[in-house]
Amino acid sequence: MLLVQDEQRIILDRFYAEIASQFDEATIMRLSSEEQTNLKAYFERQIKCEDYDRIVLFLRFKKEIRQVAFLRTIPNLVFLEHDAYQNYSKSKYKGTFSRHYKKIPWVRVLSSGYTVSQKLQAEGVDAVFVPKCYDDVLIKNHHQVRDIELGFIGSIKNKTYTQRKVFLEQLSTREPLLITRTKSGDDYVATLNRVKFFISADIGMGEYMIKNFEAMAAGCVVLAWDQGEEENRVLGFKDMENIVLYRSLDELRSKLHALRLDEEKTQSIAASGQQLAEQEYTYKRAASRFATALIPPLRIPCKKRVLFFNQYSYS
Repeated sequence: MLLVQDEQRIILDRFYAEIASQFDEATIMRLSSEEQTNLKAYFERQIKCEDYDRIVLFLRFKKEIRQVAFLRTIPNLVFLEHDAYQNYSKSKYKGTFSRHYKKIPWVRVLSSGYTVSQKLQAEGVDAVFVPKCYDDVLIKNHHQVRDIELGFIGSIKNKTYTQRKVFLEQLSTREPLLITRTKSGDDYVATLNRVKFFISADIGMGEYMIKNFEAMAAGCVVLAWDQGEEENRVLGFKDMENIVLYRSLDELRSKLHALRLDEEKTQSIAASGQQLAEQEYTYKRAASRFATALIPPLRIPCKKRVLFFNQYSYS
């Protein structure tokens, strides 16, 4: 069983359908904000836990952390989490994910960042890396003229994106960068297809956001803040082959200048990036990884509370 948010800015129905296709029997339940606030009442009305081998929650983290006592009673519990990077970033949730998981130490966490997963594992969490993915039915390369040389499409207003905002605004004073937002769906895809160089600035996040894979799939050359050798290796990111990585404004501008003088290289990076996205980061590929991550036995819950360590134990 997979419990998900009923209202999300990104429409993930196709992803959930791909997940369901991986199993002989699968149930997808969509919870409203109110239902997420009181999971105990929802489960009492709608769910018989004994009917399911795995119960996966993909819900609002801020609502989950207020219901630990009930979450501890759910058997075969798994979290699917795309925001655990905030545990290690300058955000209001810094350290909160670690504290939350220690209260339910038998839970499995499917994390979208490799480095984040490794850090959680080092803390004793049963964390498994399941990378982000994009809607390959919706997002395509339309092979049209790209009349926006440099572009970023997305949010910069949320406090989580403070470093992104600062960097993009600095770049825009030196280069003709378009910073914009669009409606989800066709408008977003149409705008991506107008962008030649997509500027990704996931600074301080420790992992690559979904937009990187979406921009690659749409045929953009992605210039991305470098999240580190291990993250790049696992994702298959190769600098100046299928993506352009940078760690400073000067490095970005230097590589951009070189690419402006070498259209053949530019096209090669775009094509290789698109191929990587289409091979490894589609909904179907992610759903397969998701299903595989659920197979190993979960830790056995231990109801005893270890007061000395002020956390829960597991066997």
